[in-house]
Amino acid sequence: MNKVNIEDRMALSIVIVSYNTSRLLADCLKSLIPATKSLSFEVYVVDNNSQDNTCQMIKKEFPWVKLIESGENLGYSKANNLALKKAKGKYILILNPDTKVQANSITKAVSFLESHQGAGIVTCRVELPNGNLDPDCRRSFPTPWRSFCHFSRLSKLFPKTKLFDSYYMAHLSDKVDHEVDSCMGAFMLTKSEALKKIGLFDEEFFFYGEDLDLCWRAKEQGYKIYYTPKAKIIHYKGVASGMKSVSKHLTTATKESKKRAVAESTRAMRLFYKKHYQNKYPFLITWCMYLGIFIIEKYRLSKV
Repeated sequence: MNKVNIEDRMALSIVIVSYNTSRLLADCLKSLIPATKSLSFEVYVVDNNSQDNTCQMIKKEFPWVKLIESGENLGYSKANNLALKKAKGKYILILNPDTKVQANSITKAVSFLESHQGAGIVTCRVELPNGNLDPDCRRSFPTPWRSFCHFSRLSKLFPKTKLFDSYYMAHLSDKVDHEVDSCMGAFMLTKSEALKKIGLFDEEFFFYGEDLDLCWRAKEQGYKIYYTPKAKIIHYKGVASGMKSVSKHLTTATKESKKRAVAESTRAMRLFYKKHYQNKYPFLITWCMYLGIFIIEKYRLSKV
């Protein structure tokens, strides 16, 4: 792999958006130093008006963090963009606060990005606390067919087949490097020069779908997106939203915030489809897609 050239400028900017994840954010920040061996870096935390003393904790325990305090919940896209406009690094890492980065993982990811021609975005192995892969870390774009196979559970009947189980790219081994359509914002590494061409997060997406949309635009600009298991994070997924059973014991999300998370997740589906697919498919398929999203929303709300 190529040696990273730090030059005389900041090598890496790490951007984290926090919302009521104080305890996990502290662990995340502690994990950054052993994960960034040989790299100079800066860290921005944009806090979306947390009510769990996140800002006080950062000021007291991590005075080296560049804290941006919002007086309201701006959502994921807008909050990230606040920091991305200020970031000075050659490399940009979008990182979730409910993650713990493993030793040397950021350095390995930067080296991977440098050594692969045409790479615009690199993600790592995102592992849930139970040791399983978080499937959202490497996925295909959600075409109507892939979405149908995923939500109808056809993918479970024909696992690891490209035809039926490509929504989460299960036909490819998660033990090897490979190209993907999209990764998740839990760990998204790019270069500042690439981000200038791709553009910042679309602020129409409040809490979900923004990473998928950014990856789509990266592909439109001709960039490749890679997954590598050489780098790894642990992801305590869903702490802020309260929607995931894997982090149910850690979340402080209220019933109302869970309902909003459900609403935003399905709104993001509609927005992504309208933006990237609606003009490519006939009316009947589009109608079926919107009906399916409506059913998913009602089902998820019934589980809150």
